[in-house]
Amino acid sequence: MLPCSLVQAWVTSFPSSSSANISSLFMALKSPSLLSPLIPQQQNPNFLKKRQTLMNLIPSTFSYSPIKTSPAFSIPLASANIVVRIAVIMRESLPALRSAITAMKILPKVLIVDIFGTEAFEIAQQFGMRRYFFDTCNTRLLALITYFPTIDKEKEYNHINKQQPLQLPRCAPVRFEDTFEPYCNPNDPMYVVSFRIGVEIPMADGILVNTWQDLEPITLGALRDDEIWRQVIKVPIYPIGPLVKLRQVEQQFPRGNKVLEWLDMQPSESVIYVSFGSGGTLSKSQIAELAWGLELSQQRFIWVVRPPIDNDVHGSYFSNTHDEIETQDYNYLPEGFVTRTHKMGMLVPTWAPQEMILAHKSVGGFLTHCGWNSVLESILNGVPMIAWPLFAEQRMNATMLMEELGVAIKSKVLESMGFVGREEIEKLVRKVMEEKEGKEMRVRVKELKCSGEKAFSKGGSSYNSFGQVAKDCKA
Repeated sequence: MLPCSLVQAWVTSFPSSSSANISSLFMALKSPSLLSPLIPQQQNPNFLKKRQTLMNLIPSTFSYSPIKTSPAFSIPLASANIVVRIAVIMRESLPALRSAITAMKILPKVLIVDIFGTEAFEIAQQFGMRRYFFDTCNTRLLALITYFPTIDKEKEYNHINKQQPLQLPRCAPVRFEDTFEPYCNPNDPMYVVSFRIGVEIPMADGILVNTWQDLEPITLGALRDDEIWRQVIKVPIYPIGPLVKLRQVEQQFPRGNKVLEWLDMQPSESVIYVSFGSGGTLSKSQIAELAWGLELSQQRFIWVVRPPIDNDVHGSYFSNTHDEIETQDYNYLPEGFVTRTHKMGMLVPTWAPQEMILAHKSVGGFLTHCGWNSVLESILNGVPMIAWPLFAEQRMNATMLMEELGVAIKSKVLESMGFVGREEIEKLVRKVMEEKEGKEMRVRVKELKCSGEKAFSKGGSSYNSFGQVAKDCKA
């Protein structure tokens, strides 16, 4: 148990509904008397579903308050990027946040926000509350977001227009093809939103990051010790991860679950799990190639299948078409695929209990979009990855997994966000599941698993870092 009993304060959080992994912070705090989540809501059906998913992840011992946006508020046009949409929702929620805090019998002493909630720092300051930014991703992204507003125009021009790597002080350079999308076009509304966030994050009293010292030693060291970085981020950075809710399979899902029963019948480390997160989508033609690649590989698989959206890789975050259903006709898959693969694979429509699947002994690989929470769950279960990034910081995550940690492989086609053919997919799957490179990655990821468990155990680096946060809140 983390040393949060040191905190004699009421803490409130203001998470966007996109940050389901902030629920792990609730689990770490343990005591419901310490934390009161205030969650914005919006009437789009699929957004409400994402918010409900976040609420379901909050332990039942905690109370939470949904806060409503203005009745006149509506999500921007469908063409608006997800970054802009969520940013607008969070901004519209600020008056309700102020009202909710005012109505509390005990005034909170601490406000914790995620990447889309930084505008709430002004409210926290008005109430005399300590302000913490919770980076649900990693330190690599934190460095890019906070440094970008300080970059001179020539370097920015060379990065965007000449596609030169962006050199961050004492950190790994960010290749253009990996750059967080908002920074690729200064005329895009995403650029304005992301620039503002980069300015506001250092206004916090402290920054919490879902990582640990041994996972990102170079970047963490640079942000703490480098003189240039000390001018950018003048507040303490606390690596408090890995914040991942891990339980024994039997504790979380009793026998009778179809996915678990199927996994129980498979040999150890023989199944590759395929999922693009809660919002990632592929085009119809790419889904077909993925299906063919899995079939050609002749490897056992569990595939979380979501209907295609051809023009939006994160379409299911706001689309109304992706209702969770028990059965699908899968008419967008190759003809005969379901019949031909019914013995070697299992199709799960829309959503699957990922933490349970990755924890199962039969799972030996993970084809993932490289969302940070998925990455941590894979590492903490000792499962090597095939990286298939779609948007946001996922390309940066994929590069880190491949080049720094050596626990993932990726198709070179994806560096230009191109179309991945069935033969390439077959090769990647076989490499992870059968070949020497996959075995070597499995060894490395299990070493990281031990490292993460040690960091979060009593006396570990993240345990001690969390303890320091608790002391600061008590002061």
